[in-house]
Amino acid sequence: MSKYFLIYNPHGGLKKGKKILEKVLPIFHSSLIKLTILKTEYSGHAFDYAKALEFNGYDGICAIGGDGTMHEIINGMLKREDKKKLPIGLITGGTGNSFMHDMKCLDPIDAAKKIILGNKKPIDVFKVKSNEKTFYSFNLVGWGVPADSNILAEKLRWLGGLRYSVSAIIEVLKSKKRISKLIYDKKEYNDDFTFIMACNTIHVGKGMKMAPKAKINDGKIDLIIVRKVSRIKLLLLFPKLFNGTHIQSPLVEYKQVNEFSIIPKSKNRLNIDGEMKGQTPVHVKVYSNKIEVFN
Repeated sequence: MSKYFLIYNPHGGLKKGKKILEKVLPIFHSSLIKLTILKTEYSGHAFDYAKALEFNGYDGICAIGGDGTMHEIINGMLKREDKKKLPIGLITGGTGNSFMHDMKCLDPIDAAKKIILGNKKPIDVFKVKSNEKTFYSFNLVGWGVPADSNILAEKLRWLGGLRYSVSAIIEVLKSKKRISKLIYDKKEYNDDFTFIMACNTIHVGKGMKMAPKAKINDGKIDLIIVRKVSRIKLLLLFPKLFNGTHIQSPLVEYKQVNEFSIIPKSKNRLNIDGEMKGQTPVHVKVYSNKIEVFN
């Protein structure tokens, strides 16, 4: 008999954690899977669970949530003192659900069934070094508009998933200067950038196909670079982010690299998997097949 942890947040994402739990529990019980159900009670609780739980005797650590929950579990698990790891099962329950867009599994019932089947898939993880702190990313590391707009999006939560698009447009209209040094492939580039985004998944935010060539286990960072251009050109580019055709634009540089650094003239916040964590300067490196997920 398989034994899993199942973490759920009754307050996060769309606040549907408990309802989703009630839907998926019969599926697990009918498959004779033993669950240890854990409720998160504060921000970062999923991180604490993944870092401190006794993994012996368990076959997986699962959660109802979105990219933020996945981020917490990965970071907690990869910072364990005993270095133990379990396969991760995510049951769709967040707002953006970028990772589950890539997994083509946006229905919680389907996600639970995949976990029960027990098929596993290795995925890459980015190691993000920021001001002597280390974070791990499975989705994205964004600087410039992706970070600034995420800060604004938190103030627009009442808009739901639409807040990501609205805040991004507002930040484009602000047209801030972002002078920085970008290093990749052993070369340095100094310029005024609108944004730099590193992706492990195709999707970011609410269904944007930011990195249409990305694969979660190809050992590469998909780096999307947009230098400073006029507001009009950026606004015309924006709708193309939703179908991936933006990479055909001469405004966009699309690189696949193993590591890179961003060193701006001033410190800026970073968007790591949709969470505002860390500051520039930052160095990012990909580690192939670092964890396993149920697929």
